[in-house]
Amino acid sequence: TPPDEEGVIRIDLSVAEESIQRRALRYDKGGDEHYDTISAFIKSIRGSDPDAALYWLAKMIYAGEDPRFIARRLVIHASEDIGLADPMALVVATAAAHAVEYVGMPEARLNLAEATLYLATAPKSNSVLAIAKALEDVEREGEIEVPDHLKDASRDAEGLGHGKGYQYPHDFPGHHIAQQYLPAALQGRRWYQPSNQGYEREIAERLAQWRENVMREM
Repeated sequence: TPPDEEGVIRIDLSVAEESIQRRALRYDKGGDEHYDTISAFIKSIRGSDPDAALYWLAKMIYAGEDPRFIARRLVIHASEDIGLADPMALVVATAAAHAVEYVGMPEARLNLAEATLYLATAPKSNSVLAIAKALEDVEREGEIEVPDHLKDASRDAEGLGHGKGYQYPHDFPGHHIAQQYLPAALQGRRWYQPSNQGYEREIAERLAQWRENVMREM
């Protein structure tokens, strides 16, 4: 508007957009739009939709979101929703986070886009969430002593039986020997259940054989 009696000029959104030749987005950092957009971004990656993921990434970049925040979410997602189905996902996401710090914006948008597309198109697995169940059991079971054969025998403790009976896996065929690594109260407990996705399918086959050997020998 023209200056008023006090010389104040009022500018509305359309004038501001025209002056910078850039459309403004409703994006309140720290508010609903911030959290809703990152939620849509992560859910699009989890749902294996690279186009949607790229769109939400573009919206955040355009609105001026902190690229380090985006990078952190990618690193978390790489483990939480992809995990061992594609272990390279964490490597790619971590590299993108490093690039954000090393290269900076606007060029780092390319690194964020690469990581986003990699994660969105990677096979998915959330088997690493097994850590939550393991933590629950630690809290529920309380203090349980480490079995003697697993204790450290390097600190003048051999006389106490520390390490006695431990079998070194590399001395056996296939670099594996059936022995217990859990306390007696937890023997047979299974937290990790690999999926049949991507590389984790190979892990599942190998682990099934090891577990079968243990069940047969113990």
